[in-house]
Amino acid sequence: MTLDYLIIGAGPAGLQLAALLERDGRDYLVLEAGPAPGTFFRTYPRHRTLISINKVWTGSEDPEFNLRADWNSLLSDDESLLFKHYSRRYFPHADDLVRYLGDFAARLALRIRYDTRVSRIAFADGLFDVDGLAARRVVVATGVSQLHVPPIPGAELAERYDTVSVDPEDFTNQRVLVIGKGNSAFETADALVETAAVIHVAGPHAIRLAWQTHYVGHLRAVNNNFLDTYQLKSQNAVLDGTVERIERRAEGGFRIDFRYARTVERLRRLEYDRIILATGFRFDASIFDGSARPRLVIDDRFPEQTPAFESVNVPGLYFAGTLTQQRDFKKSTNGFIHGFRYGVRALHRILGVRHHGAPWPSVAVEPSPDGIADAIIARINRTSALWQQFAVLADVVLPDGTYYEEVPVAFLRDGGLGEVPLAFVTTLEYGPDHDTVDPFDITIPRIAENDAAAAHDASYLHPVVRVHRGADVVAEHHLAENLENHWDLPAVHQEPLSLFVKGILADAG
Repeated sequence: MTLDYLIIGAGPAGLQLAALLERDGRDYLVLEAGPAPGTFFRTYPRHRTLISINKVWTGSEDPEFNLRADWNSLLSDDESLLFKHYSRRYFPHADDLVRYLGDFAARLALRIRYDTRVSRIAFADGLFDVDGLAARRVVVATGVSQLHVPPIPGAELAERYDTVSVDPEDFTNQRVLVIGKGNSAFETADALVETAAVIHVAGPHAIRLAWQTHYVGHLRAVNNNFLDTYQLKSQNAVLDGTVERIERRAEGGFRIDFRYARTVERLRRLEYDRIILATGFRFDASIFDGSARPRLVIDDRFPEQTPAFESVNVPGLYFAGTLTQQRDFKKSTNGFIHGFRYGVRALHRILGVRHHGAPWPSVAVEPSPDGIADAIIARINRTSALWQQFAVLADVVLPDGTYYEEVPVAFLRDGGLGEVPLAFVTTLEYGPDHDTVDPFDITIPRIAENDAAAAHDASYLHPVVRVHRGADVVAEHHLAENLENHWDLPAVHQEPLSLFVKGILADAG
């Protein structure tokens, strides 16, 4: 028997794709190494507090709008499968997500084979061989499951984020070095501030704070209490530079050679009782033999993908979930559930277009300037997909009133919807330099709220409507910023957009 789809991994992305395939009656099977869904989240994050928010009360009863503040739910038609029924905590416990994923798989009767670790994926004669199972297409949804170990001489002497003790009492009165400057590193450091004597967090790059960059994978406030203990001189420090070598001391503990990034001093020798690697994760490509091995990028941490989430060098090999952040690395949200749930839905639609003769879903709107403008305004005031996947997903409206939702911009430009002579393409975006300005510095001027004339200079999240002629962008219209993200003021938002659309349609004849 040859399957149409073989999904590797029953984490959130694998479950999301399986649910969509199940709904549409497709032929698929999910293989999961663990005994139940969400194996990764049974271990991570190590200190068990998720950084994905769960804002239950929004003041709205619109389920689409409410998903903007719900970063853990998967997409389904079952209202009981919303994460708010599993936790009311703003930053939930990871065990609640594991419980939710198990119920999601069971309630929707997804076809999953557990305790099945894939060891070999091969490709020949247009088919994949996955440990003896044949499939026309394989979708890898394993996430970044392998700890990234930097090439530091002596790194093997350090403890690892994935196995180090999470009991703070095990570090009482010790000097601890945490290598890494991401959430896992600061999560670890925060957990030790009450017991460790000294904690240093080290890495070669500047700390990037999510509240400034708007990238939710950068350091989150929930993990950065350690910065207070550094700046307020509490025996802790953030070291900017590189660990050149790790050595074991004869009398116990470790010695490192450290090169500072911001000074010209020589190598500094520092001593610690414990050293912990918290340097992020990478894709495990060891399951592929040479015939199916995808090309890797970004220091070989991710598989390189086309705008259709397909391997650039292995046809029929697709990726879902965290792995798709290669397409928007550290810019948008494909690395997280609240982003990739929409990326997975886009992948499902791409597979439908390519392999099942299913057109991209669309609705018809009034094909007039006011009709098109009103439809765009209505969507941007409630959509969660464009809100979460800013600058990545777009709504596409044709002059005849055909309205396509949630199309990957790169897929559209690549001709994924076929020939599109003229289209209005709407995204939500930040300004180009939004991540270089301290948003709390009141000495830095910004444009006034609801200033339609200055909308193109907006730095905060706002709608952008571009006119595409084929692969070219020929015109662009920005809607003014609004404090509460309500882009529905007639004179400020709707009327200028309608005039813009009218002008484009008139020029098109």
